[in-house]
Amino acid sequence: MEFVKLAAAAVGTAALLAGTAASAQTNLRIQTHYAPETVSGKLAAQYVDDIQTMSNGEISVEMFYSSSVVKSVETFDAAATGILDCDMTGGGYQTGKNPAFQFVGDIMGGYATPYQQLSWLYFGGGLEDAQELYNKYDMELIGWWVYGQESFASSKPISKVEDFKDWKFRSPPGMETKIFEKLGASPIVMDFTEIFTALETGIIDGADASGLANNVGLGLYDLVKHANFPGFHSMPSDHLACNKAVFDAMPAHHQRIMKVAMEALALRTALTFEKANAEAAAQLRADGVTLHEWAPEELQKFRDAAQATWPEFATTPEAQALVESHLNYLDQLGLVSN
Repeated sequence: MEFVKLAAAAVGTAALLAGTAASAQTNLRIQTHYAPETVSGKLAAQYVDDIQTMSNGEISVEMFYSSSVVKSVETFDAAATGILDCDMTGGGYQTGKNPAFQFVGDIMGGYATPYQQLSWLYFGGGLEDAQELYNKYDMELIGWWVYGQESFASSKPISKVEDFKDWKFRSPPGMETKIFEKLGASPIVMDFTEIFTALETGIIDGADASGLANNVGLGLYDLVKHANFPGFHSMPSDHLACNKAVFDAMPAHHQRIMKVAMEALALRTALTFEKANAEAAAQLRADGVTLHEWAPEELQKFRDAAQATWPEFATTPEAQALVESHLNYLDQLGLVSN
């Protein structure tokens, strides 16, 4: 009889623990700079649906699109300080905080495909190196989603380096401004959400906004009729980064869901944009937009300028470590100029 009572008590305790685990709740406020109607905005929504569904509703997300709470560049700090919980923009916005963020945000002139860049993160020691940087600012890097090479939107042809001379274009902050200044352009740093109006009013001649399909979603080619495709200059690593205290407080299975779902989002993003960009290119050509494909020698001029600029941003121990990590991996892939 005593054994039966003990067994019943054990079962009851197990049920209680199971009930406690089942009732664990994680409520997150996440902001992205993407509009909900863009390809990336829809992919972000799919990620939210994935983690909510896989957690059986234990993870609940309030999603803010188009940087509707704070400006894109302020999202990271808003998450770190508790205004939000997670930042779904990109590390490139934080280069003013530490130049090392350039090398987790957009190395520029380095990797040729999303798969190469993701392989550095997961198989080249990148995640461990990057995590040290994020943790220093009370954030946890959950993962990347890389949509591939970006394309410009421009009111004039951009088919070679010479075309950058005196070209006023929207640029994100960081290393890109230095590279393009060296190539004769006039980069103007502005928020992602201001691009359409700046093009419409002629404040800028062109924009580095996103991939071709996202640019279509933003309506940029309704205003200007030149683009380059395939892209080559920039392949941002959009990230999901969460307040470290918030993440550490999550149950282990919620943490695992968040990170594994990011790996799924990464693959889905790369594949989606291969298809979406090709479809967008075909439609833009039909609509009278001129797409410029750069010659190999012109592409090399850009890569040389970009790789020559990396050391200028390797000015902190974290940045130096990341540059060395990238160069070692790029060398293995045969992508570093000798």
